[in-house]
Amino acid sequence: MENAMKFNYYIPTQILFGPGKLEELGDTPLPGKKALIVISSGPAMKKFGYLDRVIELLKKQGAESVVFDKILPNPIRKHVMEGAEMARNEGCDFVVGLGGGSSIDSAKSIAVMARNEGDYWDYIGGGTGKGQPVTNGVLPIVAITTTAGTGTEADPWTVVTHEERNEKIGFGTPETFPVLSVVDPEMMVSVPRHLTAYQGFDAFFHAAEGYIANIATPVSDIYALKSIELLNNSLPTAVENGSDIEARTNVALANTLSGFVESTSSCTSEHSLEHALSAYHPELPHGAGLIILSEAYFTFFADKVPERLTAMAQAMGKSLDGVAKEKQPALFIEALLELQEKCGVRGMKMSDYGITREEIPKLAQNAFDTMGFLFTLDPYKMSMEDAVSILENAYK
Repeated sequence: MENAMKFNYYIPTQILFGPGKLEELGDTPLPGKKALIVISSGPAMKKFGYLDRVIELLKKQGAESVVFDKILPNPIRKHVMEGAEMARNEGCDFVVGLGGGSSIDSAKSIAVMARNEGDYWDYIGGGTGKGQPVTNGVLPIVAITTTAGTGTEADPWTVVTHEERNEKIGFGTPETFPVLSVVDPEMMVSVPRHLTAYQGFDAFFHAAEGYIANIATPVSDIYALKSIELLNNSLPTAVENGSDIEARTNVALANTLSGFVESTSSCTSEHSLEHALSAYHPELPHGAGLIILSEAYFTFFADKVPERLTAMAQAMGKSLDGVAKEKQPALFIEALLELQEKCGVRGMKMSDYGITREEIPKLAQNAFDTMGFLFTLDPYKMSMEDAVSILENAYK
């Protein structure tokens, strides 16, 4: 029984999925009576009326709300602490993350700090974090996603940067799973083309990394391959025509499935490497950083887990007919670059974001220091030299 199949499965989130589903927030039981609604510092949530709609739907159920609107595209520790203080001062008993991954991730982190003492970094396990346990529970979290990228509506993970230490680190506990998530593709039609592409590729790499991770399970594999297939077929259309609801819905489903992958498997070191890039260069969108790394990263793993890359190539519509076995994994790289081409993001450069070749050793070291855990989930034990060479090969 040495090789008997074994895995655990736990995703406790109630998900309302589909066009128009936001309306159901008005009569779905809520986890509290006063919400801290966490949104970004940008204009979108107010401009498109999403914030007002959510406030009204909560009010319909007799729930009050206050708004915290400082979140940056790469969220920072300072705003987590400020949001938690506001939640405590206002007597909020649950947190709503409204917007993209940065707002929902911040809502999760705020939910932790609203109930726990000290500094957020006291609870972070990597870098200079103290790795203390979260002992006082977490405010219940409601996630309302207006983007399709991080899958954070269906997983417990949150990523925040310590702005003074260039440490961008993931964190989560079973209690940071949202209790309720709304995934309404109608709220995604306003996302601009380039962000639709970056976010879609973030979801793609959650699925692809989760598929090659050494803790992948039969369940995470099903989610991952379906997510990859949906993105391959629908992301170019969503990028080209943002108001195509069918394409938006398929991409939204792929994103939620990639969140399921993150709950049942894990990211691998591609995310560690990207976090290092955007920790030092916060103007680099996370999805863009992953795109920049992807060809070099997956080429590195092509001969380490050939059957996994071959299966992903098939999910992307590549035929194996007449292709020699040793050349089949390369079909995935080919399909990946074709998808990037169709989405208008092929050939992006680190140098476009001010990253220099001289920084590469420092960035590789940061990846190991802050998110070293993900390197242990790679299907092959990567050395510091390997990480440097991947960054070198990705550099343009």
